[in-house]
Amino acid sequence: MKALERIADTLKGAMGLDMATVGQSLIDRVVRERMAALQIEDDELYLAELINSAAELQCLIELAVVPETWFFRDREAMLAVARLAREKLAAMPAGRIRILSLPCSTGEEPYSLAMALFDAGVPASMFQIDAVDIRTRSLEIAADGVYGRNSFRGRELDFRDAYFTPQDGDWRIDERVKERVRFSAGNILTPDFMRHSEPYDFILCRNVLIYFEREVQLQVVALLERLMKDDAFIFVGPAEGGIMLSPRMVSAGIALAFGFRKRLPEERQAAATASLPPLKLTPLPAANLAPMPRAVSAGAARPAIAPAVNHPAPGVHVPQLLLERARQLADQGEFSRAAELCEQAVREQGPSADAFYLMGLIHDAGGDTGAAQRCYRKAVYLQPAHHEALLHLAALLQAQGDAAGAQTMRQRSERIEKSANPGESAHG
Repeated sequence: MKALERIADTLKGAMGLDMATVGQSLIDRVVRERMAALQIEDDELYLAELINSAAELQCLIELAVVPETWFFRDREAMLAVARLAREKLAAMPAGRIRILSLPCSTGEEPYSLAMALFDAGVPASMFQIDAVDIRTRSLEIAADGVYGRNSFRGRELDFRDAYFTPQDGDWRIDERVKERVRFSAGNILTPDFMRHSEPYDFILCRNVLIYFEREVQLQVVALLERLMKDDAFIFVGPAEGGIMLSPRMVSAGIALAFGFRKRLPEERQAAATASLPPLKLTPLPAANLAPMPRAVSAGAARPAIAPAVNHPAPGVHVPQLLLERARQLADQGEFSRAAELCEQAVREQGPSADAFYLMGLIHDAGGDTGAAQRCYRKAVYLQPAHHEALLHLAALLQAQGDAAGAQTMRQRSERIEKSANPGESAHG
C-alpha cells in the first residue's frame, strides 16, 4: 500500500472519514499542505510523523474538517426542539432541559438552539446546551462568538437584530446566549467518549453520519442511543434518516426536521412483526399548486400512513396534498413512496419548483446525491430565487468537494437576499 493511502487510512481510523464521501483530492490537498508546513517532501517520512505525533494528527484533522454551517440551518429542527422543550417543561416545572450539539462546528447550531429556546419563552435557568467538536479551531471561533455574513443566510434574520451586536462589519452574539452553551473538544470515535455523561433530552447530530462507513455509523448510532433519555429526541441531517430507523428508533413525525425518538416497548414488539401496506396511487384530476407552508407545528402528531387521497376537501389543491403526504412519508423513512407522490404531483400539475425541491430533499435523505443535485438544479431553474434550493445545493456541492460550485450557489443566494433587503449593508 502506498504511503498516501496509509495516511488516508490513519486519518479515517482517527475520525471515521470515508474517503469515498469527500474525495481523494481533499485528502491529497490537506496532506500536501501539512507536509509543506513541516518541510517534509517524502510521503513515508510524513506518515511516520503522523503515526508518532498526536499533535500532527490533530493538525491534519483540523484541515480535513471543512465547516459548512450557518445560523438556523434547517430551521425546522431548531423550532421543533424549542417547542418540545417548552411542552416538556410545562409537564415538569422543576425540570431542566439538557441538549447536546454534536458536532457543533463553529457554534452556529448550538447558539441557534439557545435563541430558539429564548424565543419560545424558555428561561435561561431551565436549559443547558453542551456543544462538542473534534476541531479545536472551530471551538475557538465558537467561543469568540463573532460571525461574518456567511453565517447569516436566508431571509428570516430577525434573530440577528435581537441577539447580536454589530462589530467592525461582523456581528457579536450576546452574552446571555453564550452563557447557555458549554463548548468542549471530543472525538466521537474514541472508546471513552462521553462515557460518564448523563443522558440528554435532545441531541442534534446532523450531517456527520453520512461521512462514515456503515459499521462506523452503527457504532455511532449505538452511542447516541445511550446518550438519550427514554423520552428524548434526536435530530439528524436530511441524508441520514434511513440510518436512524431501526426496531429501537422511530420517526418523530415532524415535517422536514428529521427527528427520531426511541420506540416504546409495545412499539418495538409491533415493529418486529408489522409491515406497511402498499401505497395506493389513485389517478387524480389536475389542479393548481398552492403555495406550500414554510413550517408545520413541531408538536403535531403525524399518522404512520395517511389514507389514500381520493376525495380532497373543497378548496384544497390535490398536488399540495400529495406533497404534504410525501413530506410525511419522507419523515418516516419511506423515501421511495415519497418520491412517487412527488412525481405524481408533477404529472398532475406540471413542473413545480416546490415539488422538485422536495424531491431533492427526499433523494438527499435516501443517499442519492446525484439525483438530489439534479432536482435542486431543476427547482432553481424553475424558480431562480428559490433560496432554500440554492442553500441545499451549495451544501451538497461543498460536501462533494466542489468548493467553487458551492461558493457560486452561496453568492447567488446572497444576491437574492440583497435584492430582497436593499437597505442592508454588505456584511448583512
